[in-house]
Amino acid sequence: MYTLVVCEKPDAARRIAQALGDARESRPAGISVFDVTSDGRQYKVCTALGHLYGVADTTRNRSVYPVLDLEWAPNVKNPRVARAIRVISDVAKNASVFVHACDYDQEGEVIGHSILQYACGGKYEKALRAKFSTLTDDEIRESFANLVKPNSGLAEAGRSRHMLDFIYGVNLSRALAQSLKTARRYRNLSIGRVQGPTLAFAVDRELEIRLHVPDPYWTVAAQFEKNGKAFSAQYEKPRVETLVEAKSIVSACIGKDGAVSDDAENKVLLRAPTPFNIGDLQREAYRLFRLGPGYTLGIAEKLYLQALISYPRTSSQKLPPSIVYGKIISGLSKIGSYGKLTSMLLSRDRLVPNEGKMTDPAHPAIYPTGVAPRQKLSGLEFKVYDLIVKRFLATFGDPAVSQHTDVKIDVNGYIFKAEGRTPVYEGWMIFYKPYVRLEQRELPELHKDDWVKNLGVEMEEKFTQPPYRYNQASLLAKMEQEQIGTKATRADIIATLFKRNYIAPGRRGIEVTDLGFAVIDSMRMFVPAIVSIELTRSMEEQLEKVEQGSVESISVIELAVDKLVESLAAFMEKEVDIGERIGDAAFADSAQAATIGPCPVCKKGQLRMIRSYKTKKRFVGCSNYSAGCKATAPLPQKGLIRTARKACPDCGWPIIGVVFARRAKQWKICINMQCPARKK
Repeated sequence: MYTLVVCEKPDAARRIAQALGDARESRPAGISVFDVTSDGRQYKVCTALGHLYGVADTTRNRSVYPVLDLEWAPNVKNPRVARAIRVISDVAKNASVFVHACDYDQEGEVIGHSILQYACGGKYEKALRAKFSTLTDDEIRESFANLVKPNSGLAEAGRSRHMLDFIYGVNLSRALAQSLKTARRYRNLSIGRVQGPTLAFAVDRELEIRLHVPDPYWTVAAQFEKNGKAFSAQYEKPRVETLVEAKSIVSACIGKDGAVSDDAENKVLLRAPTPFNIGDLQREAYRLFRLGPGYTLGIAEKLYLQALISYPRTSSQKLPPSIVYGKIISGLSKIGSYGKLTSMLLSRDRLVPNEGKMTDPAHPAIYPTGVAPRQKLSGLEFKVYDLIVKRFLATFGDPAVSQHTDVKIDVNGYIFKAEGRTPVYEGWMIFYKPYVRLEQRELPELHKDDWVKNLGVEMEEKFTQPPYRYNQASLLAKMEQEQIGTKATRADIIATLFKRNYIAPGRRGIEVTDLGFAVIDSMRMFVPAIVSIELTRSMEEQLEKVEQGSVESISVIELAVDKLVESLAAFMEKEVDIGERIGDAAFADSAQAATIGPCPVCKKGQLRMIRSYKTKKRFVGCSNYSAGCKATAPLPQKGLIRTARKACPDCGWPIIGVVFARRAKQWKICINMQCPARKK
């Protein structure tokens, strides 16, 4: 007899097996199973492939809705899933002890629960739980030496979330598809309890931008000189509302020297940053590297599976002493160029990180383990790893100090303000370079009643600006602020909006397409509850109570179903109207998306994206094909194709953008396989 260990991913299973002892791998049906002997105990470490089971519609009929009769069933579309279930079931027959070693969060608990219940014959309640935040050898061994009971509340909350997402997503998406059919249109559309409000955020911001009416205003600035040093100062009113007033200020001040009427100096302390949670990491990686949230999460998960960082799907900004700061920093001192930075911290008597307010019951903030990489990291993997390491080190740094000098200069009764910023002490910033630097703005030495020479006064007309468009990082932050979605799903929700072409990357942020507008306008007009933040947020609160054990999951699901049925009744009543409103936008969107650009061969047709009836593969062909134009080009078979609306400078063929769902970053390529640029 032996202990069966259930893991979430193959890489995690391999690391856990190797940490427990001398692991021997076998591959029945192509699925890895590791045999381990440790301290006289026999282990068989098995791996899932993520979710082996999911919520399914018992009717198996995609045209039927509403769908309220659900079951948990194997994800049989993937043949590897069926093989993995069969292998785990066979291994479970002779197991005497079961250990749930999937990721310790809601999704991981659901994955392990499903396998233990369905593949292992109802063993979840009898199983033991391994709880760890890193995949280092020491922490894995420690977790197996202190196994606990599974968190049934976490599993129940996760299962309830899956059911709610399925009930809302499938029914609303099928309702959308049915409404399109009434307008004789066909398009793969979707909407859900989190997807709807998130799209509404982008729509509302786009409306603010489009409806913004710019108002003119003027700024007035002066150039002064003192002791041979020139500096600038702004008029005390940052916005002068009329041209007449701006001209009068300039006229009164031209050619007249100024007197310092007030000067103030103070030192400003800038505290060290808090450690990363997943949202903080995603926003910082976008700011610095322009990485989409989903792509950043994917890289972080790879680093976790290599035991280089702690579990990334965390909301916490806390670093408990139990992780042993000094041990981690000592480990980092032997990696790359971190030696000098780590020595500065290791020489201290005490190490105290600057923590944030946010917590997570399952995991601490993201931190490096101090384990050296066993293989060379890719360019982006190293960037994210380096960012995590330096952020971790920076949290232990002293506050940075900046000298702020604020001066008021009186010119013929008009007050101008000059600001100086001088770095005094870098503090924590020395650990976080090159990702941060102290602002520096020099002023000459100035004291009250000093005279300064006026070098010139100028006014500039400006206009009020609309709010910025959301980018992927700020939209994710908005979801966090409004408490919709989870740390594990928010990036995927944004990626789905790109995939459905409800939103598109623009030069200045995320732009909402006509299709995205049509979907939200229709929902708000006929079934506003579907895009309600309050409804989604209340469900999240109820799911938290399920996890805590204060509310039964069945009551949460029944309440959600009642609200959904109300919305679907309203939807069905207005089905034709909704179909007409969305159908035109969907048709125009499809036609626009299919056109790549003008044909460079015949100069008359348009290059369009076409899908082969035989191979189902997509390619580019000319609309002037019937007249003899044979222009054609292959296309990437994965990802969303977007037109770049410009031609390749080397060959004149159109350039396209390819957006992959997880990356949500546009890769621009010329479609001409014979382009000279490909040979450079």
